[in-house]
Amino acid sequence: MATSYTSNLVSTVELKPSYNIPVVLVIAAIPLLFVQLVVGLFVTLLGLFLMFQAVTIRLKFTATDLEIYRGEKLIRCFPYREWQNWRIFWNPVPILFYFKEINSIHFLPIIFDPKTLKACLEERCPRN
Repeated sequence: MATSYTSNLVSTVELKPSYNIPVVLVIAAIPLLFVQLVVGLFVTLLGLFLMFQAVTIRLKFTATDLEIYRGEKLIRCFPYREWQNWRIFWNPVPILFYFKEINSIHFLPIIFDPKTLKACLEERCPRN
């Protein structure tokens, strides 16, 4: 169950999944299948893959880290103290989340609630 957003830095906030991008990709692939089969199949598979990821991956904002879970298993932890910058691309319809750590850069498709994501980022990792 997803925790709703609260303005408390000590609480853990789990982002709810968003199926917007996967659904749009699968719907857009239907006419593509008739025009260009290979491209249509690729877009369909990408949409289904992102749908699977939206169902299985969870992002949790803790007091000190962004944690990524697959089901109940923690698969990666990103301490805020190592973050240098972040950005959500294309504000009208957020599609990509970027953040840069000291030693690496990460891109994630927006397969979780973009409003809560932005609120958590602004509160826990304010941009300079």
